[in-house]
Amino acid sequence: MSGTIRIGLSTSVVQGGRSGVATYIFGILRGLRRIGAPVEVSVIGLENDRGLFEPWLDRCKWVPVPERFRPAVKNVAWHQFALPGLARREGFDLIHIPSYRRIVARLPCPQLVTIHDCAAFAVAGKYDLARMIYGRVVVKWLARNATRVTTVSRATAADVMKYFGLPEKRIDVIWNGIDHERFKPTERGAADGYLKAHFQRGNPYFIYLARLEHPGKNHVRLIEAFEMWAERNPELKHELWLGGADWHGAEVIHARAASSPLSGRIRLLGFVRLEDLPLLYAGAEAMIYPSLFEGFGLPPIEAMACGTPVISSGCGSLEEVTGTACLRIDPLKVETMAEALARVSLEPTMRADLIRRGLEHAAQFSWDRAAEKLMKSYWAALGKGDSIEAS
Repeated sequence: MSGTIRIGLSTSVVQGGRSGVATYIFGILRGLRRIGAPVEVSVIGLENDRGLFEPWLDRCKWVPVPERFRPAVKNVAWHQFALPGLARREGFDLIHIPSYRRIVARLPCPQLVTIHDCAAFAVAGKYDLARMIYGRVVVKWLARNATRVTTVSRATAADVMKYFGLPEKRIDVIWNGIDHERFKPTERGAADGYLKAHFQRGNPYFIYLARLEHPGKNHVRLIEAFEMWAERNPELKHELWLGGADWHGAEVIHARAASSPLSGRIRLLGFVRLEDLPLLYAGAEAMIYPSLFEGFGLPPIEAMACGTPVISSGCGSLEEVTGTACLRIDPLKVETMAEALARVSLEPTMRADLIRRGLEHAAQFSWDRAAEKLMKSYWAALGKGDSIEAS
């Protein structure tokens, strides 16, 4: 394999840098640069998102999309009707679409699509009716036009085969990475000082970082488990911190937190800035991740890399991604979540073991490694290589 590949990378779904797809795109750009990949990447993005990509524009070309195409329906239409002409004019060898919602029906070059999850199929009521129909019906038809598909977990690959009917030979599994320069252990005193200054941290806390989405992210059961734990351990004054922007059903979570007898110990942080994440992880008694479905699940791995014990469900990809480095819970059983909170707060030997195993486990997740595997997928999409081994 030789030569340089001209890639058109669609980035319209970054949502101001606050989406999981944005984390993936930024990570891949970082990884491709670090490994010196033989690619010329044109970042195709909405005009007002240019600033998000400044760190990579010394090497990547910026191809703006007019802001009037930001609304979802208009953006889908732009991909279907304008992107093919753009690809032809720019002479791209390959288009990389990092979200199945933007798969293009016809392109003048091969199309590699990254699918992060199949939540529209797997989770009832995940989106509004129009988005559910688009995800389950239209995208299922569009997926046939993907030259090659990458998924971020084996679990998602299995869902793609099940729901989209794509053959395994067209799918490559490439785990997400994390930025180990950012997510690493922090001296507890430094974390405590920062959290006191910026988050008015007083008591110990458990943390859950996920957008406020009901019922998929399972916040209500977690609040019930926290109440059960607190009733059984009245001498402990821990708080429950919930970090994440409002999403579908967020009003249910807000109402449940406000009505809790422990409302004064439940903090809703809103969207958490990237620079705050490592210290929030580092200062926590534990990260708990009771999600009912994930296509990958970055926060548990980020927390492990910061030396924080992790409690996690095994739903979707989470059993695959977190392995044996966490305390496993059944997210449908409040009792098991309350017991897990008790163990991490009362058993120092088990906490130390979780920290050790978590650090070892998180070390294998790297954007450099993901970029190396993605390059093999690019070559395979161009008919110049074979499928890759799963991460």
